[in-house]
Amino acid sequence: MENVAHPDVTHYTYRVTWSAQDNEFVATCAEFPSLSWLAPSQIEALQGLQNLVREVVTDMEQQGEEVPEPFAERSYSGKFNIRVGESLHRELATHAAEDGMSLNQYIVRKLSAA
Repeated sequence: MENVAHPDVTHYTYRVTWSAQDNEFVATCAEFPSLSWLAPSQIEALQGLQNLVREVVTDMEQQGEEVPEPFAERSYSGKFNIRVGESLHRELATHAAEDGMSLNQYIVRKLSAA
């Protein structure tokens, strides 16, 4: 009997919540948004989804497809660009000036509070 190595899927971003509609817990994975698993307990939902993700990753590897990298292992520069309308830009710049800070500091503060 051949010993098949199973991919480690523990570093993916999982969430388990109660589904009132299904009357069960539902597990989801941010890196695989089309996958979910329902179960009567949180543990069973997480374990079921991890097994499903493991099967999907194994299949993707066998098919030569690119497997998503876990968010926890990705590098982030700390920078991103966003385009906003002229009036919103003006409003944000005004609020920043009124608070005595740069536009960047103001937006970081607002995003951190979200």
